[in-house]
Amino acid sequence: MVPRHIAILALPGVQLLDVAGPLDVFAEANAQAGEAVYDLAVVGIQAGPIITSSGRGLIADAVAPSVAPTSFDTLLVAGAPRIHELDLQADLLAWLGQVAKHSRRYGSVCSGAFLLGQAGLLNGRRATTHWAVADALAARYPEALIEPDAICLFDGKLRTAAGVTAGLDLALALVEEDLGAEIARQVAAQLVMFFKRGGGQMQFSRRGLSAPVGRSALQEVQRWVAAHPADNHSIGRLAERAGMSPRHFARLFRIETGLTPAAYVENVRIEAVRRLLERDDVALKQVAGACGFRDSDTLRRAFVRRVGTTPAEYRRRHAQG
Repeated sequence: MVPRHIAILALPGVQLLDVAGPLDVFAEANAQAGEAVYDLAVVGIQAGPIITSSGRGLIADAVAPSVAPTSFDTLLVAGAPRIHELDLQADLLAWLGQVAKHSRRYGSVCSGAFLLGQAGLLNGRRATTHWAVADALAARYPEALIEPDAICLFDGKLRTAAGVTAGLDLALALVEEDLGAEIARQVAAQLVMFFKRGGGQMQFSRRGLSAPVGRSALQEVQRWVAAHPADNHSIGRLAERAGMSPRHFARLFRIETGLTPAAYVENVRIEAVRRLLERDDVALKQVAGACGFRDSDTLRRAFVRRVGTTPAEYRRRHAQG
């Protein structure tokens, strides 16, 4: 078998695990397959060491855009904490476009998706990135279809992964794509990682609730809901607290907060549920009532919709007790 040339593009400030994690998955696939299925390389954008976000240096095997864009089977762009603030030179963006055209597949880990966006490679494609920058990615590249809860997404030749450790999930999915499920399972076992991670990335989000916004009457309502998630927060009651008619309150709340009152209340309650689940000292059947849900089934449906996993599974993974 002719080795597949897998490269990771790393810019200054790159997050080391975004590079090292996928490389180790592909290296382990070589070991499990018993042959050099993958030829691995790191690509920089300038000569000399690539200083990572942790201050450690990486040595690039090649420098873009001088390396031929036809060289790669797969190119992944690694993320960096402030990568979305970078403006790449036109020749590098053109190089990325040529790589995407000639390679079998291309993609990104974490915020590396911003570089693909600059090169126009997300347009009309489903993609994901770290939950903390997903909204910014969607706003900057409105022609892309950003799915903030996904761990990994495949769309045509494009492969994208969520934040940091999701780069391992992506690399493992590529190994499965190339070599089949059995080799991929062996790689996962050797690296002590899940073959298929349960749920989406929003279960790891610590975004919480934003500070109250809008006029003072609406902010007071938001603070009241956050402080009393189990109360009856019907439109009528919230409007009365704000001193408005229900219709005017609902319209104004959506304009000034970007959410309907019902969506805001559900957000507050889901965050309250997460806090209780992480404590592990409240029985699951008591969590629903304590956080304003009618019953455990209603809570379960809302939690799965918002967080991407069940309350029981979330507690199993995140409880501190």
